[in-house]
Amino acid sequence: MTKKFLALCLCCMMAMILAGCGGKQAAGDGAGAGSGKGMKVGVSMPTKSLQRWNQDGANLEKKLKDKGYEVDLQFAENKVEMQVSQIENMITKGSKVVVVAAIDGGSLSAVLEEAKSAGVSVISYDRLIMNTDAVNCYATFDNYGVGKIQGQYIEEKLGLKEGKGPYNFEITTGPLDDNNVIFYFGGAMDILKPYLDNGQLVVRSGQATREQCATLNWDEAKAQERMDNILTTHYTEAHVDVVLCSNDSTSLGVQSALKSAGYGTAGKPMPLVTGQDANLPNIKAIISGEQSMSVFKDTRALAGQVVKMIDAMAAGKEPEVNDTKSYDNGKKVVPSYLLPPKFVDKSNYKELLIDSGYYNEAELAKQ
Repeated sequence: MTKKFLALCLCCMMAMILAGCGGKQAAGDGAGAGSGKGMKVGVSMPTKSLQRWNQDGANLEKKLKDKGYEVDLQFAENKVEMQVSQIENMITKGSKVVVVAAIDGGSLSAVLEEAKSAGVSVISYDRLIMNTDAVNCYATFDNYGVGKIQGQYIEEKLGLKEGKGPYNFEITTGPLDDNNVIFYFGGAMDILKPYLDNGQLVVRSGQATREQCATLNWDEAKAQERMDNILTTHYTEAHVDVVLCSNDSTSLGVQSALKSAGYGTAGKPMPLVTGQDANLPNIKAIISGEQSMSVFKDTRALAGQVVKMIDAMAAGKEPEVNDTKSYDNGKKVVPSYLLPPKFVDKSNYKELLIDSGYYNEAELAKQ
């Protein structure tokens, strides 16, 4: 009798764990601190080549392990087939929840159907996974807000509302397969398009659409190569005044091209250059005056929110969301939790990044 009773209890516990968000679930007592009890969670990050994904992976792994979860953290080196294989292995090895920051949000439908069939819940992390109903929920920052912050910063610093200009303006965005770029670009353009239309901002290269300004894999070298070509072709006589860069890696590439063309020297000041992620090299660039701003997205907070989602799943409850309208992946509107981003520049980096413990003075001073 005792063995049968224990087996029945174990079945009930597994049923609660496998319940995903967005559906009716059995009530639980709540996960609470240190409640993972060995449940296995897969975490699939796109690459180690960008600082932020290393931080995201490390933050998630630590917070999950602190709660008692067993964590299978993998990086796919920007290879879709590798990410698919890693997720398949996570399912096979018993992960009950898989957290996925997709390389290509449209290439995971088949493997996530496998996850769904196996009763594995899927959390889309930072990048929306497209064209599948197998994703249970989505945790990210307000991506439209990221672009809006960049656009507003340009608007304010250039005095566009006061009618100043014209300014020569160029744009560098991310890959076409990253759904977030639609929001970054859209948020910025909703602020800046009126100034493009009235001639206060002039794109001398003529490259002003998301497709024309895309950068494969957010690759720094590719961003530099494209900006080199733009400068050589369109700016032998003219001066670039502002470059909207959707993230920090493309921003570094643009800065390298600008410096190679003589910007940052006497009589040829660096343009206003934006970014996103507040990566360490970029904060150093902000301090030195080579980059103007970045958008700070505290990945510690994002990891914490994902852990709360997993706790809810483990307890048979619905994870907390604050947006049920914005993120349609082509198969369903994915219940989402959006965290607020903040701009960071030379005026506030100490308060936002150092006082909060995100970086320390020694890291910023190190060459």
